[in-house]
Amino acid sequence: MPISVDEVEISDRAINIESAFHQGSITERQHRAATALVVRELLRQRLREIDPHGRAPAEPETDALIEALLAREVWVPDHDEAACRRYYAANPERFRSSDAAAVRHILLAAAPADIDARDRARRHAGCLIAELRQAPQLFARLARVHSACPSREHGGSLGRIERGQTVPEFESVVLRLPLGLSPRALETRYGYHVVWVDEHHEGEQIPYTAVRGRIAQYLHEQVWRHAVSQYIRVLAERHEIKGINLGTGRST
Repeated sequence: MPISVDEVEISDRAINIESAFHQGSITERQHRAATALVVRELLRQRLREIDPHGRAPAEPETDALIEALLAREVWVPDHDEAACRRYYAANPERFRSSDAAAVRHILLAAAPADIDARDRARRHAGCLIAELRQAPQLFARLARVHSACPSREHGGSLGRIERGQTVPEFESVVLRLPLGLSPRALETRYGYHVVWVDEHHEGEQIPYTAVRGRIAQYLHEQVWRHAVSQYIRVLAERHEIKGINLGTGRST
C-alpha cells in the first residue's frame, strides 16, 4: 500500500533515497526512512496551517522553519540541581576516568586469514616468552629485533593505554593482566603480542562539578526527545496516514 499523509504520497524513490541515512537491515532502513518522511510531511503541514498563504519554501528553508517550529511549540524545562545530582548519584560508573595500564609489547605480525603465518607467530611468541622468563632485561632488545610495531624503536613501549586507544581485543585483556610478563601471548587481528605490563592506573570518580553541565544536557535531550515524540503523535492524530503505523489511531 502506498504511504501517504492525507493526499500527499510518500514515493518509493524518496524512501530509497532517505534510507541511505539510516541503519539496520534493508527492511529496517526503509521503515525508518518512511517514518522520517511521514513525520517531515506532518511538520510541513503544520507549517502550512500556521501560514496558509506563505510561499512553499525550498528544502534548506524548510529545515530551518521546522527547527523554529519545534523550538516554539515544544517546550521542556531545564533540569534543576536536585535532578542532576540524583542522576550523578544513581550512575556513578558513568562518571569515572578510564582504567589505564603502562604496557610494552612485541608484535609478531600475521594476517587474520593466514593460518600458517598465525601459527608461526604464536609459536615464535611462545619462544620469546620462554626467553624473557630467563632474561627479562632483554625485552627492549628483543622488541627491536622481532616486533613489527613502530614501538620497537622505544623498546616496545606503548606508553599508557586506555580504553578506546587500541583494538578492543588487545585493551580488554591488557587492562586485566597482572603486572609483569604475560605467561601467554595475546592474540589480536594483527597477530600475536608478547606483553609486559609495567603499571596499572585505576580510574577515579570524576567530581560532580566537572560533569554537571554534561548531565544537564543529557537529561534535557532525553526529555526533549520524549516531548517531540508526543508532539508528533498529536499531529498524526489530526491527519489520515496510510501505509504505515506511527502508533496513532488514525494510521492505516
